[in-house]
Amino acid sequence: MTTTDSSQLTGHAGEIATAVARAHGVETMFTLSGAHVFPMYDGAVKSQQDGGTPVRLVDVRHEQTAAFAAEATGKLTRVPGLAVLTAGPGVTNGVSALAQARFAGSPMVVVGGRAPNNRWGTGALQEIDHLPIVAPVTKHAATLMTANDVAAGFDTAFSEARSSHRGPTYVDVPMDEFFNVGAGAAPVIGTYRGAEPDSDAVARIAALVATAERPVLILGTDVWADHAEEAALRLVEEMRLPAITNGMGRGVVPGGHPLLVTKARGAALNGADLVVVVGTPLDFRLGYGVFGGKDGSEPAAVVHIADSPGQVSGHADLAASVSGDLTSVLDGLLGALAGARQPDRSAWLTLLQDTVAAASTKDAELLGAEADPIHPARIYGELVPRLADDAVVIGDGGDFVSFAGKFVEPRRPGCWLDPGPYGCLGAGLGAAVAARIARPSSQVVLLLGDGAAGFSLMDVDTLVRHGLPVVMVMGNNSAWGLEKGPMQLLYGYDVAADLAPRTAYDQVVTALGGAGETVTDPRQIGPALDRAFAAGAPYLVNVITDVDAAYPRSTFGI
Repeated sequence: MTTTDSSQLTGHAGEIATAVARAHGVETMFTLSGAHVFPMYDGAVKSQQDGGTPVRLVDVRHEQTAAFAAEATGKLTRVPGLAVLTAGPGVTNGVSALAQARFAGSPMVVVGGRAPNNRWGTGALQEIDHLPIVAPVTKHAATLMTANDVAAGFDTAFSEARSSHRGPTYVDVPMDEFFNVGAGAAPVIGTYRGAEPDSDAVARIAALVATAERPVLILGTDVWADHAEEAALRLVEEMRLPAITNGMGRGVVPGGHPLLVTKARGAALNGADLVVVVGTPLDFRLGYGVFGGKDGSEPAAVVHIADSPGQVSGHADLAASVSGDLTSVLDGLLGALAGARQPDRSAWLTLLQDTVAAASTKDAELLGAEADPIHPARIYGELVPRLADDAVVIGDGGDFVSFAGKFVEPRRPGCWLDPGPYGCLGAGLGAAVAARIARPSSQVVLLLGDGAAGFSLMDVDTLVRHGLPVVMVMGNNSAWGLEKGPMQLLYGYDVAADLAPRTAYDQVVTALGGAGETVTDPRQIGPALDRAFAAGAPYLVNVITDVDAAYPRSTFGI
């Protein structure tokens, strides 16, 4: 890579692309080897030789893992993750991760290979126009037709990915042009702070909060993504507002905090007179924005606060809304409320705290269950006390991960990854790769359903080859638990819902160079977890659980 001056980049297109990615803060390139994108690999290798911040090259066993790793990197670091995928099936294998990122607002850039311009239309290997495939699930998608287009095109892709509302972008470069020498302007990196919110809208919301007798605050993923976690906690604590967290909003109000009332979710949302939702859509997880209204009572007034105008709900009946930089919104609310006279909410808060305490007492029975087969909750009874405050917990599964949402309350923000509203299985191994790289000193725990494991367990090989120890905990009920129960309820039978009983997935991990064990006795879960945390290698604790111990869910997402 050469530069003619500090504002100009020259070199082959892969060098230029890598230089732009580095300027935007990228430190890892996730990929599966493909000749269409060799220039990107050369750019990564040369980045490790020029004295600047190197780009680490991490190769995986399935392109979905590379793309899910990039998506998780975007979530964890709040810098766009980078996946480089070869043409054709390489790109299409990454589409599910792009869709998950679109739903979750995860900043990521996927770079695709593309058949060469000088062969286009003649039937070259893996020749396909990717843009019509990826455009519906990306913020921005473009083909950069010449090497001279790469600097500006990559800068646009990264800038779009990290701007509110964050999300995935896609670029591809024809193979012949990727190898060609080009030039372009070096990117000028901005702060990417959201727009200033409308002060009148903030004042209207403050007035609603000031008069509410039973308010509840819901904090979602975008609170973390928008760097607003400190402002959110200030608002909660100084105004003593009971809060529920979801997605990557989990941990913004630390687990065990007296104002965290997630365990009293039903009582809070059914009894509230005002629900303020910040940084998460009013989708099926939040009753589509309708709270209360049971037994003839009035539904709660709903306020929606989002990081950008397009994220404000268009279907819910809103009392007020505002969009913009979430720190500015939340600090603006706090400033407006600081001198306002507000109702005495002590009885409301006491009710919710008592409900949390009662739920915790009830949970303790399940967390300590001695049932045979093992109740999934017992796994969390053993795991939660062993989690450090900065542990990164990843969920990849249906029923088993639903239990995690109930029992695991992170103590810090940015430490929880789940499938999100897209509900995609198979993301876990990629997320584990990303988490171990992004948080090298933290515990990384991957919670796997046995069904979900089938999508990506081969990428334990990636963990092993790249020296990335991860603790994997499997709830193995030998079924698609999320489907088996509902199908029985509907039809009185189930089909296509059973897996082979007690499959020794730990032996798969061992064969790939990791380690693990099968657990059938609840008293052995804790010792097995201790061995996993001490192993210094990818380690799977394969716990055989009761297929009839289904999660008591209140929604099936429709």
